Amino acid sequence: MATQHKVGGEVDAFCTRCRLTLAHTILAMVGTKIARVRCNTCNGDHAFRSAPGTTDRPSPSASRSSSGGTGGTRAPRASRSSEEKVIISFEEQLAGKDIANAPRYSPKDTYQMDQVIQHPTFGLGLVTAVRGDKVDITFKSETKTLVHGRAGAPTEKPVFSPPSAKATGPADKPQAGTPEEPASPPASPAEG
Repeated sequence: MATQHKVGGEVDAFCTRCRLTLAHTILAMVGTKIARVRCNTCNGDHAFRSAPGTTDRPSPSASRSSSGGTGGTRAPRASRSSEEKVIISFEEQLAGKDIANAPRYSPKDTYQMDQVIQHPTFGLGLVTAVRGDKVDITFKSETKTLVHGRAGAPTEKPVFSPPSAKATGPADKPQAGTPEEPASPPASPAEG
């Protein structure tokens, strides 16, 4: 027998703040369904979420027995377990492709769908998606997203120039060959 709930009553619900199933006070109902509750532990108000493992829907056996088992016009649904997923191995994906002439990966080159490439780290790969300047390449162990088509103007590498060696001396003495500011004479206490 279903429990009749009313505003102000208590119900077990999943608290979104506490992340636990706890006692809640019913704040609002829409028809016979609970709409809003307040957690008795943290006093947080939120939409009603039934406790995990409970549901408002009747069980399939209850719906069959209530319909009498005869005269039903619904066709039986195909169960999802009867549908088989087809898994194609990496080797089968590469079958019939020109592996011997696979270009070496470079971010400057542009790639197309179903093109085979040779990556210096990940090995042989197959381009499975092209999105602007990025490509998804499926390798034997995983799929990676890499850049392509970045062949714009060649950029010059910065020229390395080692620091010049300067004659160094003690930090409190001026170095020879550098201009020195004239020192101002210390102020004597007699001046004034």
